[in-house]
Amino acid sequence: MAEGDAGSDQRQNEEIEAMAAIYGEEWCVIDDCAKIFCIRISDDIDDPKWTLCLQVMLPNEYPGTAPPIYQLNAPWLKGQERVDLSNSLEEIYIQNIGESILYLWVEKIRDVLIQKSQMTEPGPDVKKKTEEEDVECEDDLILACQTENPVKALDFDISESQPIEIEELPPIDHGIPITDRRSTFQAHLAPVVCPKQVKMVLAKLYENKKIASATHNIYAYRIYCEDKQTFLQDCEDDGETAAGGRLLHLMEILNVRNVMVVVSRWYGGILLGPDRFKHINNCARNILVEKNYTSSPEESSKGLGKNKKCSSLSNRLSENPAVSICSYVSR
Repeated sequence: MAEGDAGSDQRQNEEIEAMAAIYGEEWCVIDDCAKIFCIRISDDIDDPKWTLCLQVMLPNEYPGTAPPIYQLNAPWLKGQERVDLSNSLEEIYIQNIGESILYLWVEKIRDVLIQKSQMTEPGPDVKKKTEEEDVECEDDLILACQTENPVKALDFDISESQPIEIEELPPIDHGIPITDRRSTFQAHLAPVVCPKQVKMVLAKLYENKKIASATHNIYAYRIYCEDKQTFLQDCEDDGETAAGGRLLHLMEILNVRNVMVVVSRWYGGILLGPDRFKHINNCARNILVEKNYTSSPEESSKGLGKNKKCSSLSNRLSENPAVSICSYVSR
C-alpha cells in the first residue's frame, strides 16, 4: 500500500512539474501541501476573448483510482454550457482511468473556448486592468471612509431605478498592511447578508482615494442562505489572475459565512511571483481570525469535507452547485 501511495505521489509530482513547465505563469499553486492548483485558460494567449480558470485538487488516489476534484470558474459559464463542459471532462477521465489527465482537460477546455470565439456572439463584458504599474505606497494607509458619490470604477452600480429598500451599510474593518519589496497588501472586512450589501461595501471602499488607486482590489464573499441551506458566494480577481478564486477557496476552508473580504494591493514595481498570493491570503486570514469569523478546526474540516463531496464527479451538479462550483459576478 505504501509503495502504491509513493508511486501515485511520484506520478503527481511529475505531472505537476510538466504542467508548470508547459503553461508557465498560467499555472498557479494555491496550496502545495494539499495539491491544489489553478490554471487560467484562454482561447488566445495574445488577445484573449474567452477565459476560464480551472481549479483542481489532486487526491492521494489520483491518477490510479480517483479523478481530480475540480471547479470551473468563469463569469459567463452557466447552465447547460457548464453541464456540457463538465460532462466532456468526465468523459476524458473515464476514457483514461489510471492516466494523468490534467493536460487533456486543459486542452479540451481551450478547444471549447476557441470554438466559442469563432462564433458570432461577442465576448463577455469583463473589465480588465492594464499591466501592473509602479504605484507609490505609503506605509501609513489612511482608510477613514468618506460619504456620498458611488465609485465610477465599480464594475456594477447601485442603480436608482431599482426598488428602494432600506439596507444598512455594514461596518467595514481594515487589517494591518503587509509590505514586501515595495508592494503593500491590506485586507478590508465587512459582514454581509445579501448581494446588495456587497455592492454597498465595494462602493464605500472605492470612495477612499487610496483604495481606489490600488493596482488590484481582490474580493470574495460567502452568504449562507438559511432557507435553502446553501451558500451564495462569489469572487473577483480585478486583474490579478486567479487571486479571487484563491481567496474564496481560503474562505471555504475556514468555513466562514456572511462575510466579505477585500484585499487591496498596491504594486511597488518589483515582481513578487507566487509570494503575492501568499500575502493576499495571509491578509485575509489575519482579519478573519481577528474578527472571530473562523470556526473551530473541527467545524472547518466538516465544512471543507462537504465542499469536496459536492465537487466530486458523481454528485457535483446534482447536490449543491452553489457550494461545489464557484460562481462569479458578471462584470
